[in-house]
Amino acid sequence: MVGKSGGKPLEGQVALVTGAGKRLGRSIALRLAAEGAAVAVNYRTSQAEAESVVGEIQAGGGRAAAIQADVSKRADVEKLFAAIEKEFNRLDILVNNAGIFFSVPFDQITDEQWDGMLDANLKSQFLCCQAAARMMKPQGRGRIINLSSLGAWPSYTHYCVSKAGVIELTRCLARALAPEILVNSVAPGTIQFPGESPDKDYIQRVPLHRTGKGEDIADAVIYLARADFVTGQIIVVDGGRTLV
Repeated sequence: MVGKSGGKPLEGQVALVTGAGKRLGRSIALRLAAEGAAVAVNYRTSQAEAESVVGEIQAGGGRAAAIQADVSKRADVEKLFAAIEKEFNRLDILVNNAGIFFSVPFDQITDEQWDGMLDANLKSQFLCCQAAARMMKPQGRGRIINLSSLGAWPSYTHYCVSKAGVIELTRCLARALAPEILVNSVAPGTIQFPGESPDKDYIQRVPLHRTGKGEDIADAVIYLARADFVTGQIIVVDGGRTLV
Protein backbone atom coordinates (compact mmCIF):
# COMPACT_ATOMS: atom_id res chain seq x y z
CA MET A 1 0.00 0.00 0.00
CA VAL A 2 1.50 3.32 -1.03
CA GLY A 3 0.68 6.89 -0.22
CA LYS A 4 -2.41 8.34 -1.86
CA SER A 5 -1.95 10.72 -4.75
CA GLY A 6 -1.47 14.20 -3.37
CA GLY A 7 -1.22 12.91 0.21
CA LYS A 8 1.71 12.18 2.47
CA PRO A 9 4.24 9.67 1.06
CA LEU A 10 3.58 6.95 3.65
CA GLU A 11 -0.14 7.55 4.07
CA GLY A 12 -2.02 4.28 4.50
CA GLN A 13 1.06 2.39 5.71
CA VAL A 14 1.78 0.98 9.16
CA ALA A 15 5.25 1.08 10.73
CA LEU A 16 6.73 -0.61 13.78
CA VAL A 17 9.72 1.02 15.47
CA THR A 18 11.32 -1.03 18.23
CA GLY A 19 12.80 0.84 21.19
CA ALA A 20 10.86 3.92 20.09
CA GLY A 21 10.44 5.73 23.39
CA LYS A 22 13.77 7.55 23.39
CA ARG A 23 16.58 8.96 21.28
CA LEU A 24 16.85 7.54 17.76
CA GLY A 25 13.71 5.45 18.04
CA ARG A 26 11.72 8.50 19.03
CA SER A 27 13.11 10.57 16.15
CA ILE A 28 12.34 7.81 13.67
CA ALA A 29 8.81 7.20 14.96
CA LEU A 30 7.92 10.89 14.83
CA ARG A 31 9.29 11.24 11.32
CA LEU A 32 7.42 8.18 10.03
CA ALA A 33 4.23 9.64 11.46
CA ALA A 34 4.95 13.01 9.87
CA GLU A 35 5.25 11.22 6.52
CA GLY A 36 1.79 9.72 7.02
CA ALA A 37 2.41 6.28 8.53
CA ALA A 38 0.52 4.89 11.49
CA VAL A 39 3.15 3.89 14.06
CA ALA A 40 3.43 1.08 16.59
CA VAL A 41 5.73 2.51 19.27
CA ASN A 42 7.46 -0.41 20.94
CA TYR A 43 9.14 -0.13 24.34
CA ARG A 44 10.55 -2.50 26.93
CA THR A 45 10.61 -0.41 30.12
CA SER A 46 10.21 3.21 28.93
CA GLN A 47 6.42 3.31 29.10
CA ALA A 48 6.08 6.99 29.93
CA GLU A 49 8.42 8.00 27.11
CA ALA A 50 6.64 5.74 24.60
CA GLU A 51 3.26 7.12 25.58
CA SER A 52 4.68 10.64 25.16
CA VAL A 53 5.69 9.77 21.59
CA VAL A 54 2.21 8.41 20.91
CA GLY A 55 0.67 11.55 22.35
CA GLU A 56 2.82 13.75 20.14
CA ILE A 57 1.86 11.77 17.05
CA GLN A 58 -1.82 11.89 17.92
CA ALA A 59 -1.64 15.63 18.63
CA GLY A 60 -0.39 16.06 15.08
CA GLY A 61 -3.36 14.16 13.68
CA GLY A 62 -1.57 10.82 13.30
CA ARG A 63 -2.35 7.34 14.54
CA ALA A 64 -0.10 5.49 16.97
CA ALA A 65 -0.12 2.95 19.79
CA ALA A 66 2.45 2.12 22.46
CA ILE A 67 3.09 -1.62 22.77
CA GLN A 68 5.31 -3.17 25.44
CA ALA A 69 7.60 -6.07 24.51
CA ASP A 70 11.11 -7.28 25.17
CA VAL A 71 12.01 -7.98 21.56
CA SER A 72 14.91 -10.25 22.53
CA LYS A 73 12.31 -12.83 23.63
CA ARG A 74 10.30 -14.83 21.09
CA ALA A 75 7.16 -14.97 23.22
CA ASP A 76 7.15 -11.18 23.60
CA VAL A 77 7.74 -10.70 19.87
CA GLU A 78 4.82 -12.97 19.05
CA LYS A 79 2.58 -10.93 21.37
CA LEU A 80 3.88 -7.68 19.88
CA PHE A 81 3.05 -8.67 16.32
CA ALA A 82 -0.32 -10.09 17.34
CA ALA A 83 -1.12 -6.72 18.94
CA ILE A 84 -0.07 -4.90 15.76
CA GLU A 85 -2.26 -7.13 13.62
CA LYS A 86 -5.21 -6.54 15.95
CA GLU A 87 -4.69 -2.79 16.20
CA PHE A 88 -3.61 -1.94 12.64
CA ASN A 89 -4.46 -5.06 10.59
CA ARG A 90 -1.21 -4.88 8.62
CA LEU A 91 2.49 -4.00 8.74
CA ASP A 92 4.40 -2.27 5.95
CA ILE A 93 7.59 -1.01 7.60
CA LEU A 94 9.72 -2.52 10.36
CA VAL A 95 12.52 -0.44 11.89
CA ASN A 96 14.72 -2.57 14.15
CA ASN A 97 16.13 0.10 16.45
CA ALA A 98 16.04 -1.47 19.93
CA GLY A 99 19.42 -2.29 21.42
CA ILE A 100 21.93 -1.66 24.18
CA PHE A 101 25.40 -0.09 24.23
CA PHE A 102 28.02 -0.16 26.97
CA SER A 103 31.77 -0.56 27.20
CA VAL A 104 33.77 -3.34 28.85
CA PRO A 105 37.48 -4.09 28.30
CA PHE A 106 37.72 -7.12 26.02
CA ASP A 107 39.42 -9.34 28.58
CA GLN A 108 36.72 -8.56 31.14
CA ILE A 109 33.58 -9.32 29.09
CA THR A 110 31.51 -11.92 30.90
CA ASP A 111 29.35 -14.61 29.32
CA GLU A 112 26.28 -12.79 30.60
CA GLN A 113 27.37 -9.49 29.04
CA TRP A 114 28.20 -11.15 25.72
CA ASP A 115 24.94 -13.07 25.56
CA GLY A 116 22.91 -10.10 26.70
CA MET A 117 24.42 -7.83 24.05
CA LEU A 118 23.84 -10.28 21.21
CA ASP A 119 20.31 -11.00 22.38
CA ALA A 120 19.39 -7.33 22.61
CA ASN A 121 21.07 -6.18 19.40
CA LEU A 122 21.04 -9.16 17.04
CA LYS A 123 18.60 -11.83 18.16
CA SER A 124 15.92 -9.18 18.60
CA GLN A 125 16.29 -8.13 14.97
CA PHE A 126 16.20 -11.74 13.77
CA LEU A 127 13.01 -12.41 15.73
CA CYS A 128 11.28 -9.24 14.53
CA CYS A 129 12.32 -9.79 10.91
CA GLN A 130 10.94 -13.32 11.04
CA ALA A 131 7.61 -12.17 12.46
CA ALA A 132 7.39 -9.19 10.10
CA ALA A 133 8.04 -11.35 7.05
CA ARG A 134 5.05 -13.52 7.93
CA MET A 135 2.82 -10.42 7.83
CA MET A 136 4.42 -8.71 4.84
CA LYS A 137 4.79 -11.61 2.41
CA PRO A 138 1.03 -12.18 1.95
CA GLN A 139 0.62 -8.43 1.34
CA GLY A 140 3.19 -8.65 -1.46
CA ARG A 141 5.19 -5.70 -0.15
CA GLY A 142 7.24 -4.63 2.85
CA ARG A 143 10.27 -2.71 4.04
CA ILE A 144 12.66 -3.78 6.81
CA ILE A 145 15.29 -1.32 8.06
CA ASN A 146 17.85 -2.54 10.60
CA LEU A 147 20.03 -0.21 12.68
CA SER A 148 23.66 -1.39 12.57
CA SER A 149 27.17 0.03 13.02
CA LEU A 150 30.57 -0.08 11.32
CA GLY A 151 32.44 0.53 14.57
CA ALA A 152 35.41 -1.58 15.67
CA TRP A 153 36.26 -0.40 19.17
CA PRO A 154 38.13 -2.78 21.53
CA SER A 155 36.21 -1.79 24.63
CA TYR A 156 32.94 -2.34 22.76
CA THR A 157 33.84 -5.66 21.14
CA HIS A 158 30.57 -7.35 22.12
CA TYR A 159 28.58 -4.41 20.74
CA CYS A 160 30.55 -4.24 17.49
CA VAL A 161 30.20 -7.98 16.89
CA SER A 162 26.44 -7.78 17.46
CA LYS A 163 26.12 -4.99 14.91
CA ALA A 164 28.34 -6.77 12.39
CA GLY A 165 25.88 -9.63 12.72
CA VAL A 166 23.06 -7.22 11.89
CA ILE A 167 24.82 -6.29 8.66
CA GLU A 168 25.08 -9.92 7.56
CA LEU A 169 21.49 -10.58 8.66
CA THR A 170 20.43 -7.66 6.47
CA ARG A 171 22.29 -9.02 3.46
CA CYS A 172 20.98 -12.56 3.91
CA LEU A 173 17.39 -11.44 4.34
CA ALA A 174 17.57 -9.11 1.34
CA ARG A 175 17.97 -12.25 -0.75
CA ALA A 176 15.73 -14.52 1.30
CA LEU A 177 12.75 -12.16 1.34
CA ALA A 178 13.00 -10.72 -2.17
CA PRO A 179 11.24 -9.62 -4.27
CA GLU A 180 8.35 -8.66 -2.01
CA ILE A 181 10.31 -7.34 0.96
CA LEU A 182 13.25 -4.94 0.72
CA VAL A 183 15.76 -5.23 3.58
CA ASN A 184 18.37 -2.56 4.27
CA SER A 185 20.37 -1.13 7.15
CA VAL A 186 21.31 2.30 8.46
CA ALA A 187 24.69 2.56 10.21
CA PRO A 188 24.84 5.79 12.24
CA GLY A 189 27.97 7.62 13.27
CA THR A 190 28.02 9.50 16.58
CA ILE A 191 24.54 10.88 17.19
CA GLN A 192 23.96 13.38 19.98
CA PHE A 193 20.83 14.85 21.50
CA PRO A 194 20.11 18.17 23.25
CA GLY A 195 21.72 18.40 26.67
CA GLU A 196 24.57 15.99 25.89
CA SER A 197 28.18 17.17 26.02
CA PRO A 198 29.57 17.57 22.50
CA ASP A 199 31.97 14.89 21.29
CA LYS A 200 34.77 17.32 20.43
CA ASP A 201 37.12 14.65 19.08
CA TYR A 202 34.49 13.39 16.62
CA ILE A 203 33.58 16.92 15.57
CA GLN A 204 37.24 17.71 14.89
CA ARG A 205 37.87 14.54 12.88
CA VAL A 206 34.72 14.24 10.79
CA PRO A 207 34.68 16.15 7.46
CA LEU A 208 31.35 17.80 8.24
CA HIS A 209 32.64 18.97 11.65
CA ARG A 210 29.56 18.04 13.62
CA THR A 211 27.92 15.07 15.25
CA GLY A 212 24.70 13.69 13.86
CA LYS A 213 21.16 14.39 14.99
CA GLY A 214 18.22 12.07 15.31
CA GLU A 215 16.73 13.72 12.25
CA ASP A 216 19.73 12.67 10.15
CA ILE A 217 19.00 9.01 10.85
CA ALA A 218 15.28 9.50 10.37
CA ASP A 219 16.00 10.97 6.92
CA ALA A 220 17.83 7.80 5.91
CA VAL A 221 15.04 5.60 7.27
CA ILE A 222 12.43 7.51 5.28
CA TYR A 223 14.50 7.15 2.11
CA LEU A 224 14.67 3.38 2.57
CA ALA A 225 11.00 3.16 3.54
CA ARG A 226 10.09 4.76 0.20
CA ALA A 227 12.74 3.20 -2.06
CA ASP A 228 11.66 0.59 -4.61
CA PHE A 229 15.02 -0.50 -6.08
CA VAL A 230 17.35 -0.67 -3.08
CA THR A 231 17.92 -3.81 -1.03
CA GLY A 232 20.76 -5.42 0.89
CA GLN A 233 22.49 -2.07 1.39
CA ILE A 234 24.17 -0.46 4.38
CA ILE A 235 23.57 3.29 4.36
CA VAL A 236 26.30 4.93 6.45
CA VAL A 237 25.18 8.18 8.06
CA ASP A 238 28.29 9.44 9.84
CA GLY A 239 29.19 12.82 8.34
CA GLY A 240 32.12 11.20 6.53
CA ARG A 241 33.78 9.66 9.59
CA THR A 242 34.62 6.46 7.72
CA LEU A 243 36.71 8.49 5.28
CA VAL A 244 39.32 9.44 7.90
